[in-house]
Order: sequence, then C-alpha cells, then structure tokens
Amino acid sequence: MVGSIENGGMEIFSEEFDPTAVVAEPLPPVAVSNGDLGQASAKAREIVLGRNVHTTCLAVTEPDANDDFTGDKDAYMASVLARYRKTLMERTKHHLGYPYNLDFDYGSLAQLQHFSINNLGDPFIESNYGVHSRQFEVGVLDWFARLWEIEKNEYWGYITNCGTEGNLHGILVGREVFPDGILYASRESHYSVFKAARMYRMECEKVGTLVSGEIDCTDFKVKLLANKDKPAIINVNIGTTVKGAVDDLDLVIQSLEETGFTHDRFYIHCDGALFGLMMPFVKRAPKVSFKKPIGSVSVSGHKFVGCPMPCGVQITRLEHINALSRNVEYLASRDATIMGSRNGHAPIFLWYTLNKKGYKGFQKEVQKCLRNAHYLKDRLLAAGISAMLNELSSTVVFERPLDEEFVRRWQLACEGNIAHVVVMPNVTIDKLDDFLNELVEKRLGWYQDGKFKPPCIAVEIGRENCRCILHQ
Repeated sequence: MVGSIENGGMEIFSEEFDPTAVVAEPLPPVAVSNGDLGQASAKAREIVLGRNVHTTCLAVTEPDANDDFTGDKDAYMASVLARYRKTLMERTKHHLGYPYNLDFDYGSLAQLQHFSINNLGDPFIESNYGVHSRQFEVGVLDWFARLWEIEKNEYWGYITNCGTEGNLHGILVGREVFPDGILYASRESHYSVFKAARMYRMECEKVGTLVSGEIDCTDFKVKLLANKDKPAIINVNIGTTVKGAVDDLDLVIQSLEETGFTHDRFYIHCDGALFGLMMPFVKRAPKVSFKKPIGSVSVSGHKFVGCPMPCGVQITRLEHINALSRNVEYLASRDATIMGSRNGHAPIFLWYTLNKKGYKGFQKEVQKCLRNAHYLKDRLLAAGISAMLNELSSTVVFERPLDEEFVRRWQLACEGNIAHVVVMPNVTIDKLDDFLNELVEKRLGWYQDGKFKPPCIAVEIGRENCRCILHQ
C-alpha cells in the first residue's frame, strides 16, 4: 500500500497499516506574546509570523506517469483523508475554548457540493452569473431583520465570509457616513475592530472596561467630551471575546446624548458575533433593535448557529448603503460588500438550520448553554478554582491552567492568567465532567509541592470570584 512522501517518493505502508488510525499530530509550540506569565508555563517565546507552525506538512506532489493504471495516488490520498477525519474527531472531542457549535448534521445538503455557488455582488440585485443562492440569502437576511426589528424596505445586508468581515463592513459604513468620525471601542473588543481602524486609517479611542469586561461608560463619556467636535463611531460588544461581556447599549446611547451628541452625529455598530443570536432568547435580556439609534449589527454564522464553514450576517440601514454601493458592469449588478466573490453555500446552510430549528429550537439551545455554563462555574468554585460567569453569557472564565499541554489538549483560549470555556450546544454535562475531573486531578499535581501557587485573578474577575490564597 502507498504511504507517506519521503524525499519526493512514495513509502510503502506495512500490511498492519490502519488508514483509520488517529494520527497524533505534534501540538504547536507554546507561543506567549507577553513574556513570563508568572507561572511555570513552558518556555515562553514571542510569536513570530511564519515560524510558530507545525513542523509537519502534507506535501503536494505530481502523480506518477502510470498512476491512472495503478491508482496508487488515489489510495494514498484516501488513507491520508481517513486518518485526518479521525484526527478531527479526536480534536472535536476535546474542544472547549472557542465559540463554535460543532453539533450539526447537514447530510441532506451534500447533493449541492457538486456546484460552484457564488453570490457575486449585491444579494438583492441578480448578476449575470446564474449559479447563485440569492433566494436563500435574502430569506436568511429577512429572518434576521425581523429578529432585530427593522422593516424589509429599510434594511440592507449580506452574508459575509466571517464575523470579522461583518465588523469591517459595519465600521466602514460608519466611516463613510462620518468621514471625520472617531472610532470608540472598549479595550476588550475583538481584535478585528482595531484592525478596521488601522485599515481605514481611522482615529481610534480605546475605552476602559469594568471587571465584567463591559464598556466603562464613565470613561466613555470622558473620551467623548474630549472629542466633542467630531462625530462618534462606536463599536458595541454583544459578548466580548474573552469574558463574554455584553456592553449596555442603552447606557452607551444615554452617554452619547448626555455629552451632547445628537442622533445625527453618531453611528453605532453592534458586534454580536456570538451572543447577538443568543440574547434575543434570554429572558429579561436587553434588546438589540433597530428601533434604537443603531447603524448596523453583525453576527457569525459558524458559532452559535453551527454552520460548518466560516460565515456571518451583516445588517445595516438602507439609507446608509448608497455611500458604499457602486455599479459593476462586469457583473451587471451593484456591489457594496467587502469581498467580491461570496460563498453561495453558506446561505443555504444557514437557511436550512433556521428553518429546522426556528425560534423555539434556538431558545431551547440557549437555555441549555446557560444552564451548563452555570454548572461549570459552580463546580469550578466548589473545587476551589477561581471562576466567573457574566449574567448574559455562556463563557466561563477561570484561572489559567499551569500546564500548557493541558491548555492545548482542551484547546482553551487564554489571556494572561485567565482562560475560558465557551459552552456551546455541543458541550454536554458529560464533556464538562471529563474536563473538570481531569483539571482537578492535574491541578493537585501542579501545586502539591508548594513550589507554585494558583494565581490571584481578582483584578481580572473580581475579588468575590477569586479563590487564591488571599481571597479564598
């Protein structure tokens, strides 16, 4: 049987070779950007672009001249893909730190994978390219427009290639509405917000945050007053990246009004990457609605919804979009999107899920996520491990594990001395128990000799949530 590529040739696998066996890929090297974390982590080193990568790769080689007859290359590729699938299954089993819903089944859509579906240009204006899914895309956009309370004839939007594109587009619309506007975003905003500021050469003010991670409107007002001669473009977080904090939209609007900014002098973009779709189904949660003076909202489609490819939804007011829209003769359409070609399969996956689950299905999944997040938080605290859970969130923040191997095994997202688990619909109580039992057992070994102590994270999550020696 044909095997791995060695010096440009093929290696013959032994008879005992199992193409379905899990390949234990080497974990990426520890990469810490802020130097020593004050813990016994593996050797810290700076992240170097193009260097912090796996040491292995699957090379691309030319087929042999007689491959049509031998089928060796097909057999080799089949074995690689079979082993890769097993690896994906194993890594999915130990996935907790990133906000992706891995619980989905789109088998009935496999029949469409034979088509190159491309939604070029404006979703509301058909182009000359006929292999598209605009009818699905507009159906999805109408669903989100109803969710965020804006009439069909008052909104414009499109399905993006990822959540970052939604932020890039929302902030770009704000910049086009107010070319001299200043971008305000809390320091715990997603990095794509600050990427947008750099790309568009915008003046940007980073606003302080509360312990919860939500924007500090006292600091926000100070910064507004210092720049009251220029319009304001504000990024409001509907769930921050690390702590899952939700900025108080009503308080942000109130702060703008109290500092003298009328509605025609500010533009608000709501980054709802994860919680933008969860919050409407949480009782007593504040509303994200276009009945309030906001300019745009974006969410990710591959997070809570569970689309298997990165995508997102961006909705803005139709009145704002003319500043961006341009005629494109080549397409026989108009275009106000960031990208040119857009994945035409993503709208179909989103349409399929929205139809299958509906409002009641999403509400049930949101309740499950919040319930399981509280379970995780309570068990961590009961075990003497510092932990915090924001009221409207399914992101549980806790002390960073001492062992980086453990961090990478469970694919935890870390920042400084804290880590988090994002409880998604695919995260069951059994999975949380496996994680907790392993963490508690490992943690006893990390600290038993007294050489190292659990970190104090009172600054990050509040004294009441910290279980360090000082605050337990």
